[in-house]
Amino acid sequence: MPDHGNRVTFQHGQEFLAAISERWNYQILREVFFGVGRFGELKRALGISANILTARLNSLTELGLLTKRAYRSDKPWYEYELTDSARELVVPAIAAITRWAESHATDSDISRHPLMHTVCGNPTNPYLACSSCHQPVEASTLRPVPAEEGGAR
Repeated sequence: MPDHGNRVTFQHGQEFLAAISERWNYQILREVFFGVGRFGELKRALGISANILTARLNSLTELGLLTKRAYRSDKPWYEYELTDSARELVVPAIAAITRWAESHATDSDISRHPLMHTVCGNPTNPYLACSSCHQPVEASTLRPVPAEEGGAR
C-alpha cells in the first residue's frame, strides 16, 4: 500500500485486501498475530520456501504491516511483529475470519485459537456490535445507507 499520508480514501481498503490476498500474506499475518514471529518458525509453520517467505516478509514490512527486529547480534536473524496500525485492521479481520472458519469447519481436527482480552484477562469471543444500541451486528441486520438518505457519496 503506498503511503498516502493522512489522507485515507476508500481505495485503501482495496489496497489492503489486494495485499493480504496475495498468496501467503494472509497466512503470514495470521501466524505473526498468533505468536509465530521468527523466520524459521514461520517457514516450518507454513511450509513455505525461504526465498518466497523472505520476499513476502519484505513486502509486508514495506507495506507497514510488519516490523522486524534483530534478535541475534552475531547473525542477521529477525523476529516480526504486527505494527500498531496493522493491529487496528489485521487483528479484527484475523479474529473474525478465524472464528468464522472454526464455527463452520466440518473437520473435528481443526485447531482452535482461543483469544484473551488483555484488559480484563478473560477468554473472549469478539464480535461486531452496534455503536448505538450495543447489540451484535450480523450480516442480516446491517445495510448500507443510500446517499439520498444521508449515506456516503
